Amino acid sequence: MCRILLTSLRRPKRFLPSLLTTSRRSWQPFRHLCAIPTERGPIGLPDNYFITTPIFYVNAAPHIGHLYTAVLADTVSRWYKVLGVPVTFTTGTDEHGLKIQQAAAASEIDPRVFCDNVSQKYVDLFRKADISCTDFIRTTEDRHTKAVEHFWNTLHQKGYIYSGSYEGWYSVADEAFLSENQVKDATNSEGKSVKVSVESGHPVEWTKEDNYMFRLSEFGPRLTEWLDKKVIRPSNMEGRIRKSIEEGLTDLSVSRQRERLQWGIPVPGDNTQTIYVWLDALVNYLTVSGYPDNMSTWPASCHVVGKDILLFHAIYWPAFLMAADLPLPKNILCHSHWLANNEKMSKSKGNVIDPITRMQKYTSDGLRYFLLRMGVPGSDGNYNDLKVMYCLNSELSNTFGNLLNRCVGEALNPEQVFPQLDTELLNSHSCIADRELLEKLYKLPDIVDRHYREFSIYKGLDSIMEQLRDTNLYMEACRPWDLTGITALETNRNNIMYVVMENLRVCGILLQPVAPNISSRLLTKLGISEHERGWMDLTPQNTKRDLGSEKRNLFRRITKYNDGYVFSSPRLINRNSL
Repeated sequence: MCRILLTSLRRPKRFLPSLLTTSRRSWQPFRHLCAIPTERGPIGLPDNYFITTPIFYVNAAPHIGHLYTAVLADTVSRWYKVLGVPVTFTTGTDEHGLKIQQAAAASEIDPRVFCDNVSQKYVDLFRKADISCTDFIRTTEDRHTKAVEHFWNTLHQKGYIYSGSYEGWYSVADEAFLSENQVKDATNSEGKSVKVSVESGHPVEWTKEDNYMFRLSEFGPRLTEWLDKKVIRPSNMEGRIRKSIEEGLTDLSVSRQRERLQWGIPVPGDNTQTIYVWLDALVNYLTVSGYPDNMSTWPASCHVVGKDILLFHAIYWPAFLMAADLPLPKNILCHSHWLANNEKMSKSKGNVIDPITRMQKYTSDGLRYFLLRMGVPGSDGNYNDLKVMYCLNSELSNTFGNLLNRCVGEALNPEQVFPQLDTELLNSHSCIADRELLEKLYKLPDIVDRHYREFSIYKGLDSIMEQLRDTNLYMEACRPWDLTGITALETNRNNIMYVVMENLRVCGILLQPVAPNISSRLLTKLGISEHERGWMDLTPQNTKRDLGSEKRNLFRRITKYNDGYVFSSPRLINRNSL
């Protein structure tokens, strides 16, 4: 066995003790392997978990930012399934509004056909990206119209909607009414002075019309009380919402004149007005929960949204729900945007990242892994193809894939088995590194669980990769290939192999929500059945297993960047420059 300290593995090799050197001074029997409880689970688990993405606006094809939102929600959803919690996960498309009406007219096609075409692109993207939603809602569905009409009537009957008039700024691109402090002066591409949204930079127009108003101004104190419960994650996203409330909320226009906006749900009892697209869209979360007939899954455990639509979800939506006497969502996960080579993506710049083509290059698991590994919800991410290559080659191909390849190669593992651990040998010899690595491994699930449930997926992945790097160093130091064929040391070799493969097994289970296909291939190769991949299986397992027969690599190394550039070694890239 390997008689070295785990903490010494990161030292240069000249400091590593010989494989057979005794180090009894530091030795203590490894008792934790048998002491870890066989029944354990995270505390505070809900009876069910209901997570949503926003419904995506169908004015254009999906881009990398839309996929990131869906992958974030999907990963949290999959983790709760690993924990054994029933999950409802919904996504969909937002298909009403002036912007859709204008886009369809510009394309000279019927709005419904236009919506069908773009909505299908989201369906196709999510299928290819292994987004495991339980419901895909479209706002043009009859069930949604029924829910919106009922919700409108409830607010109206309770006195929160009244006839009035609106005069102010409106952004068609954002489908948002804006106050004076939400717009600023700017110069357009033609050199003309225009007003634009401070938040999005989109042009605004002055609007004056008779419509229906919602008494948003009455909800400031109650919204502040709700925010005090720390519902917005990460916390740095909360500031501008509080600022908007502190500056004073004004009543909100919740309809548009029908002669101006035909593509939407008419106001019940008034065919001269169309329901405001954001009121229409936000009700989707109730529609998918069965509103108004049966709401067994409500309230939402978590809404996942981009920072550009946080105001609608953190002010308008909870105020609507308060007015309707419905429970409020428990959390809002707000993430930042993705830049392309440190520039904002835009059609005019031609730098919009197409997730379909990137999945063709990097696989769905590869792109998912990169977005979650490098995406930090509280700050903007930077997409760069060279950075993707470095990340995937370094971690999925080298750290993860090569470790498995070593264990299952016939030269080192001629029996093609996941060996059983000889615990007597482990506890009776100076196997300090083995015991330290296993002790660290069995603490990993709780660490990863905390990060995943706090929506810090990147921190969970960092912990998993640190464990796998330590395992690679352990294998390099122990050199089990030097013990092959030596009968007296066969048990020692098997124990080394067990330690390495047990690390792969646990890390494979923990990586399932992020890279479901790679994790499945890994666990199948290790002989782990599909019903042995949950939280309760993260305790020590010590059963000899036959390996699976599949010989495909976990993740094939990427060697081409853009149009034929060959990239041969991650060491050639200065990661800090990316």
